[in-house]
Amino acid sequence: MSELVTRLPKGIRSRQIAGINGLDMHVLEAGHETPGRPLLLLLHGFPELAFSWRRIMVPLAHAGYRVVAPDQRGYGRTTGWRADYDADLADFGLFNIVRDALALVFALGYRQVEAVIGHDFGSPVAAWCALLRPDVFKSVVLMSAPFSSPPEIPFGITTPTAGVDIHQALAALNPPRKHYHWYYSTRDANDNMVHAPQGLHAFLRAYYHHKSADWPLNQPYRLNGWNADELAKLPTYYVMPLHLGMAQTVATEMPTPAQIAACAWLPEADLGVYAAEYARTGFQGGLQWYRYRTQGRFEAELSIFSGRSIDVPSAFISGKQDWGVFQSPGAFEKMQAVSCSRMLDCHLIDGAGHWVQQEQPSKVVDRLLRFLAALK
Repeated sequence: MSELVTRLPKGIRSRQIAGINGLDMHVLEAGHETPGRPLLLLLHGFPELAFSWRRIMVPLAHAGYRVVAPDQRGYGRTTGWRADYDADLADFGLFNIVRDALALVFALGYRQVEAVIGHDFGSPVAAWCALLRPDVFKSVVLMSAPFSSPPEIPFGITTPTAGVDIHQALAALNPPRKHYHWYYSTRDANDNMVHAPQGLHAFLRAYYHHKSADWPLNQPYRLNGWNADELAKLPTYYVMPLHLGMAQTVATEMPTPAQIAACAWLPEADLGVYAAEYARTGFQGGLQWYRYRTQGRFEAELSIFSGRSIDVPSAFISGKQDWGVFQSPGAFEKMQAVSCSRMLDCHLIDGAGHWVQQEQPSKVVDRLLRFLAALK
């Protein structure tokens, strides 16, 4: 029996579903025993798995829902995607990832989803599900990553101005820096993390710790703009030292043995599930999502929806100690004022950093159930 299965709470099953947009998709399910329940679809981010939802799935099922969390394209036990750097990025484009979600919903025998809930990189996927197919995805909950609307087509005649190269500006700082999105897009990023000098398990421990509320310096605040001086205020897991990989960057924040033993939200055995899965697959599948974004190949495609908002009921949930809320200056405010026309709840949970559904699962369940109740 795999480490994954042994670490699942009672009431969650693991299974494979073939024929999902060319994938053999691995999903975790709770509340599947009772037919006809409304469906909740949970979409994880990086470097996570369907396993990251384990702490909230059973409580949501007890509230009367069928709860399904897939390993998304590029992750875990879902197969049918290419794991090399030179794979076609179109497979990892947002339209195709939304198609994955839609195909899964239909394969489960549903025409509608009560709520699609996305965390981290799963948040923009959930947002685009709701924007593209509001007839299927009846509501959306975004977690940790605000949605700041589709790429905009310029309106009116303007005089073009030369923009500042943010990468040159970051590299010119003292000490020189680089943005993690563009680091994750490099050919060397996967190898640096899979073969981290400290070992894969220790790398993941430091990474999760560094972005959690357990790291005392995670005290986020609004930045004034997208410029090097402001971005340099972000922790090094977002704006990294120029000449270090992510493995070396987070190594300096490795928690002590006492801190590890006290980490109830991610005990060593649970962390071992992530380490075992990423040892098998590597990180490149998830890193392709970043390459899709940073290369800008599909901006024109997405800009077809310029000016469109998410008009189904929506909510935003994040950790109060999560810098992800403010890492893109202005996105948090724009989401509430423009991008989501029916935002019913926007809540930052104290005592949680980036991994909010793991760090504070009961508080997340409470906010989700309040939102779902408001839909009725």
